Amino acid sequence: MGDHLDLLLGMVLMTSPVFGISPCWFDGRMAIYHFCNLTQVPQVVSTTERLLLSFNYIRTLNTSSFPFLEKLQLLELGTQYTRLTIDREAFRNLPNLRVLDLGGSQIDFLHPDAFQGLSHLLELRLFSCGLSDIVLKDGYFRNLKSLTRLDLSINQISSLYLHPSFQELNFLKSIDFSLNEIHTLCESELTPLQGKTLSFFSLAKNKLYKTSSGDWGKCMNPFRNMVLETLDVSGNGWTVDTTGNFSNAISGSQIFSLNLAHHVMGSGFGFNNIKDPDQNTFAGLARSSVIHLDLSHGFIFSLNSLLFGTLKDLKVLNLAHNKINKITDQAFYGLDNLQILNMSYNLLGELYNSNFHGLTKVAYIDLQKNHIGIIQDQTFTSLRKLNTLDLRDNALKTLNFIPSISTIFLGSNKLVTLPKINLRATFISLSENRLENMDDLYFLLQVPHLQVLILNQNRLSSCNHRPTSAKNLSIEQLFLGENMLQLAWETELCWDVFKGLSHLQILYLNNNHLNFLPPGIFSDLTALRGLSLNSNRLTVLSSDDLPSNLEILDVSRNQLLVPNPDLFVSLSALDITHNGFICVCELSPFINWLNQTNITLFGSPADMVCTYPDSFSGISLSSISTEGCDEEEVLKSLAFSLFILFTVAVTLFLTAVLMVIKLRGFCFICYKTAQRLVFKDHPQETEADTYKYDAYLCFSSKDFEWVQNALLKHLDAQYSDKNRFNLCFEERDFVPGENHIANIQDAVLRSRKIVCLVSRHFLRDGWCLEAFSYAQGRCLSDLNNALIMVVLGSLSQYQLMKHQSIRGFVQKQQYLRWPEDLQDVGWFLNKLCQQIVKKGKKKKKDNNIQLQTIATIS
Repeated sequence: MGDHLDLLLGMVLMTSPVFGISPCWFDGRMAIYHFCNLTQVPQVVSTTERLLLSFNYIRTLNTSSFPFLEKLQLLELGTQYTRLTIDREAFRNLPNLRVLDLGGSQIDFLHPDAFQGLSHLLELRLFSCGLSDIVLKDGYFRNLKSLTRLDLSINQISSLYLHPSFQELNFLKSIDFSLNEIHTLCESELTPLQGKTLSFFSLAKNKLYKTSSGDWGKCMNPFRNMVLETLDVSGNGWTVDTTGNFSNAISGSQIFSLNLAHHVMGSGFGFNNIKDPDQNTFAGLARSSVIHLDLSHGFIFSLNSLLFGTLKDLKVLNLAHNKINKITDQAFYGLDNLQILNMSYNLLGELYNSNFHGLTKVAYIDLQKNHIGIIQDQTFTSLRKLNTLDLRDNALKTLNFIPSISTIFLGSNKLVTLPKINLRATFISLSENRLENMDDLYFLLQVPHLQVLILNQNRLSSCNHRPTSAKNLSIEQLFLGENMLQLAWETELCWDVFKGLSHLQILYLNNNHLNFLPPGIFSDLTALRGLSLNSNRLTVLSSDDLPSNLEILDVSRNQLLVPNPDLFVSLSALDITHNGFICVCELSPFINWLNQTNITLFGSPADMVCTYPDSFSGISLSSISTEGCDEEEVLKSLAFSLFILFTVAVTLFLTAVLMVIKLRGFCFICYKTAQRLVFKDHPQETEADTYKYDAYLCFSSKDFEWVQNALLKHLDAQYSDKNRFNLCFEERDFVPGENHIANIQDAVLRSRKIVCLVSRHFLRDGWCLEAFSYAQGRCLSDLNNALIMVVLGSLSQYQLMKHQSIRGFVQKQQYLRWPEDLQDVGWFLNKLCQQIVKKGKKKKKDNNIQLQTIATIS
């Protein structure tokens, strides 16, 4: 029944919109008319080989329903949405039909001659058609000389009295009567099948012998003189007594595979009113040559002594999904040829040395999904032929019981460390345990002839300093995913763990929190072809990180922001999805490589998106343009732009310099005008001052006319209301008749600043030199810079240095020189005003020094 479901699903998928095919479609060889609301068979061309008409409303099939289709081999009429009537010789125009599928269609009327003319029919599917015993009793299948498979499951058949025409079906191999209403089965019912060899005969889920104990002596053996490769009587809910009676009834019939799954044999856990099978339960099968026995999905609690003692030919025994908690001594005695034993999904807690005695040829034992916590040391040592032991999903904490076998499954246990025992295996699985120390990995890598080692989902994170691992020339696949190798490697230990593994071909290091790869970690892996580094925290890969012969690389789900495409050119397949790409010009070589490479890229373009900058966040790399990121073009454009910018800047600078040199006076006037306009409404407050004069102008009387025109008219407030300085000079402010020295001293002390206008006349005037000395004395006493020296004319440094008082000032202080160019006078006067209003220091009675603020001039 599974085959027709697979075919039906395949056809539905083929006609779905995903494949771009209309549900009503034909191409000359195949015609698909699913869900087309048909009420009769459509006209198709004579070359049609497959005609699919399921999911329609076809009511009647008769001799005129089909045109002559000589090449038609498959006809599917299942699951009609109305009851179906099939008249006599309805399919006679289909002489070469091989498969006829009517499954799922409720047949309201089926003529006994409906299938006549189908001499080449191989498979007839009549599952779930609402058929009764009549189809078996009245010869509906006569003349189907080539029929090999007949599916009558999920119908309303209650009796298996077969029409004598079944004797003519010489090629019949498979009959499915599962999910019907058959309660009893006797030898007389299946007489037409005697002498035949059937590959499959199913009576599953019929409640067979469920409601009646059955007259076993009267019914006798229903399978007499038959050879059944597989007999399926599962799901009938048989007890120990029913199973024993059935075994005795079919004694002598050759049944190679017997399926008794989904039974109710056994006391289960905590019940004593239902028996477990014993040595008499299967005794009737002694001469049946049973090779495969399925007793899964039941309630067997205890495997009793000599339970299978008569099954000398048994090679496969399935006891999975029971409640087995106890294996008595000699439970497996007699199973001299058993090769496969499946006891998974039971309730075993301990295994003892004697549990598997008698299994001299067993090669595979499946004990996964039990609760095994303790196993005696010699439990498996006597099993000389054992090569595969599956102990996954148990509670083991030690491995002292492990024999030298080729394949060991120990995943999902509670192993914390490994004892240093003598292991010899080609395949070891220790995934989902609690191993922490990498010493265990070093130990396992030294197991002779080991080819596959699985250590996924452990806790490998610590490392003791130890010598380099011995060479292992056999291991080919190593699985270390979902550990914590980062914690071990960041201590700079165990970087030699892969040394000597020159035959390793597959290596998994996924989910290890790696943010770096130790230098030369893969240097010895010369045969490595596949490497998984996915789901780590790697931000960069270098050419030295990857083996030279690598073909398949998985670096998905890392943090490779700007990967270098040169690393991947030798690969044949790459998965680099789900990395946080930064979409800047540095990524353009990688984007160009993605668009041009012939390497197989796993994942879709939607899994390779930008995360930065924000304007590109979530955009696929395939949609990013690299135009403008060409380095040569960018450099040419940048060089030209810089040349233009530099030329313009130099031109503007030279122009500005020339303008300042030639028109500096005009520029200064403009500057002062703008300053007055900006600050005219925001005059600065003048601080309180104890000085009578802003400045004392000390100059030779012979220079008065020049001083008056050059300075006083522009600075002194009595010369113009626009001027704000209160200046003191001898011709106006000295008291007549007063001692001249006293006038000089008074002027020096009562003025904030002393401006000495040093000219040739000044140097010859003794009173001027005396005033200069007094001013210097005040500077020394008050510790300020009250003295301002302005040199007039072309006096040289040598001429100034000839006078002792002036020489000391010139050596320690800066002085001003009157400009030679008239356009610089305005600038000079502004500079002088700034010196006059500059805050000075005055000595207090307590010898403290305080800054005084003078308001600036307009």
